[in-house]
Amino acid sequence: MLWLVTLITVGLCFSPTSLALSKITASVDKNPVTVKESVVLTIVADDDVDSNALDTSKLLADFIVGRTSVSSQTSMINFNTTRTTTWQTLLIPRRMGNITIPPLTIENQQTDPITLTVLDANDPAASQQRDVFITAQVSNTEVYVQQMLTLTVNIHIGAELKRGSLTEPELEGATIVQVGKDAESDTRVNGKRYRVITRTFSVTPQQSGEFVLRSPMFSGEIMMQSGRRNSFMSFGESKAISVLGDEVPITVKPMPASFSGHWLPSELLTLHEEWQPDTSSGEAFRVGEPITRTITLTAVGVSEEQLPDIELTAPQGIKIYPDQQTTHANAANGRHVSQAVSNFAIVISRPGQYTLPALEVPWFNTVTKRIEKAILPAKTIDVVAGEFAGAFPGEQGNTAPIASVDASSNPITGSAPSTSTAPVTVYQAHWLQWVFLSLWIATSLAWATTELTRRARKNSQSKQISEKNMPVSNAQLALIAACQQQDGHKAIGLLVAWFNQVNGASEQFIDEKGKAVETIAELKQVSQDTALNEAIDELQRYCFSGQACSWSGNALVSAINRISKQQQQKNADALPQLNP
Repeated sequence: MLWLVTLITVGLCFSPTSLALSKITASVDKNPVTVKESVVLTIVADDDVDSNALDTSKLLADFIVGRTSVSSQTSMINFNTTRTTTWQTLLIPRRMGNITIPPLTIENQQTDPITLTVLDANDPAASQQRDVFITAQVSNTEVYVQQMLTLTVNIHIGAELKRGSLTEPELEGATIVQVGKDAESDTRVNGKRYRVITRTFSVTPQQSGEFVLRSPMFSGEIMMQSGRRNSFMSFGESKAISVLGDEVPITVKPMPASFSGHWLPSELLTLHEEWQPDTSSGEAFRVGEPITRTITLTAVGVSEEQLPDIELTAPQGIKIYPDQQTTHANAANGRHVSQAVSNFAIVISRPGQYTLPALEVPWFNTVTKRIEKAILPAKTIDVVAGEFAGAFPGEQGNTAPIASVDASSNPITGSAPSTSTAPVTVYQAHWLQWVFLSLWIATSLAWATTELTRRARKNSQSKQISEKNMPVSNAQLALIAACQQQDGHKAIGLLVAWFNQVNGASEQFIDEKGKAVETIAELKQVSQDTALNEAIDELQRYCFSGQACSWSGNALVSAINRISKQQQQKNADALPQLNP
């Protein structure tokens, strides 16, 4: 019977009625506490209770209620079983002064109320209470719509940090972006040393009105101070903490009614240009020479997305191919600075003097509250012909009209004076021209004699050579390969070499100085081949326009093969005509 009594006794010890909830207690980890800093409220029930039994809705009026953690523990000593359920909730006071944590109810039990003293962050009595706190500064509390302001958040950490995270600030209807990376430093506040983590945000309101900018919240865990560790088992113990930054009122004004165009509010906006090649020394550009104009737009307090596209207009005779605009931004002295860089390839087809129109970008100065314009003034450039351009002897530039000239003094004809009164025009000729002409005639006769002898000896052999077996220049093979590979930039670099090589034996493609063409513009002017020039224009648009487009080299290959065959046929079958 003894074993039965023992079993009943043990059963009574473990019966539910013996473990009924009889008491709950409430405590905070520190008092006083500073405003915007979290305090840990701990509720302990002396029984195993449902984790959802605690209702914290009564705290919302005076506190920001953070996350709640729940734990249960059961222990047995000499058949005496104890069970506890513990809730830990982070509370952030909404105001300064004395705030009462009201009684909280779990089942039929209530906690005692707690009076919490909330101090201002600058109160000397709070200096030793703050393990973590946040300060925040804004660049401006009154802005225009789409005018960027900068929020700088400093997290002061005066304890060993185990982990931590920072939420983003909040402003209704605004675009908020972190600028750059976090910066770290050290400082002392009221004699206490803090590690400071600085994070910068750009805030761009998208609508006008009165708003409140809510600073971010820091949440994490810090290690307990050594004075709070009362046993070996508490070594490495941490506690949760949350800190909230201040709320900042922001006034956002609408765009002024007098402003028209692309709305661009900024503290400072500038335009800058660079030319390549640089002609600041007064040198002129040359026809066919690659020209690049780079325009940089810099704006303070504006995001990259707000910067306008730069567009240029040009007078007749100039083609402009814009490249894709690139943008970037960075923070400098607490200000957000954005830049847009636009590159333009400029192609000039003929010599002359050209005036590029002024470039104007209207913007709204948020400092002076006035509409302004950033201006690049009109620019006049001189363009000279390439070295191939010029007149042959007896053409324009070496002529002078003379009316009613006495033929008796004419060294060319030696004829009697004319009795006609009608004015005539003749050309002045320098005596050196006669020397050059005599040498040229002699050289031509000698060359013609040699050529006739050679052609007579190889005439039958030459007629048996087919077009497909005629020699093809190395430059032509490389050019055709580039076209087939759709490598436009390589093809454009081989055009001049191919043209000079394929026409090297033809006098009509060599200028008066004995030099081959040097630029694509010269090539087009000399060739006068419509199909070739159109194919080259298509290639230039592909290489320089900066727009997404495809290019096929078929048209260029067709023109190359046709011109090469025509020139080879001329070299094989035709004799140059001699002047009498």
